[in-house]
Amino acid sequence: MSRINHLLVLCAYKESEYLEECLLSLLNQTVTADIVICTSTPNDFIDKIAAKYGIKVISHQDGNRAQHNFNYALRNFKADYITLCHQDDVYEPWYVENIKKRMKPGKDIILFTDYYEIRKEGKVYKNKLLKIKRLMNIGFKMSKSSRFIRNRVLSLGNPICCPSVTFAMDKCEGFQFSHDFKNSFDWDAWSRLARKKGRFVYIGEPLVGHRIHAESGTTENIADNSRYNDDIRIYRRYWPKCIADFLMKKYAKGMDSNN
Repeated sequence: MSRINHLLVLCAYKESEYLEECLLSLLNQTVTADIVICTSTPNDFIDKIAAKYGIKVISHQDGNRAQHNFNYALRNFKADYITLCHQDDVYEPWYVENIKKRMKPGKDIILFTDYYEIRKEGKVYKNKLLKIKRLMNIGFKMSKSSRFIRNRVLSLGNPICCPSVTFAMDKCEGFQFSHDFKNSFDWDAWSRLARKKGRFVYIGEPLVGHRIHAESGTTENIADNSRYNDDIRIYRRYWPKCIADFLMKKYAKGMDSNN
């Protein structure tokens, strides 16, 4: 297992007050992995934090949207497995260990974990949205390799926590996130990857803390309605318009948890 190269790419943007906390959570893993910071907005703030811990910073000019950072990393970094780490989030010390335990090179497409929310009041492990997503993720536990089952799960919504996802690069070679979606590019990504032959591996432990705050992209996109516009497009990929519209109403209520 030690021969498998697992790269943690910390995707940084501007001057996030949470960047150092995220980096520390990656450095404090029980099983080590290579770490690099990737950014389209190079600045002294990022450089100082990186220098403090001896982490290399790679900058690019592909664009400032999250997809640009993600796609640059998937296209340019060489590793067997790549995790796209979000700067506002934190990773439990045993995240890498649990991912590596379940790796099956040549068979995996993605591996991902359960998560909890980080709010002003602290860590939140239980709410309506988290409960719904955990119920949906049971489908992935039933069968790691069934394209039928994972597409049925994804036809109902997106239960996969994006910052928890590790990509198996042999199966994801050439894969890129779409720029046609402002917010739900992750759901679109899982929907496209779900068509491939291979494994979607769900780990039911909350190993990632996803931060919910007013400045986060998810919160902003819900507020300006782009989340709705993206989601209805994906529902209509799976369902006739009348059913898609019905499911969208139910799904939108669940998104209230992000406000």
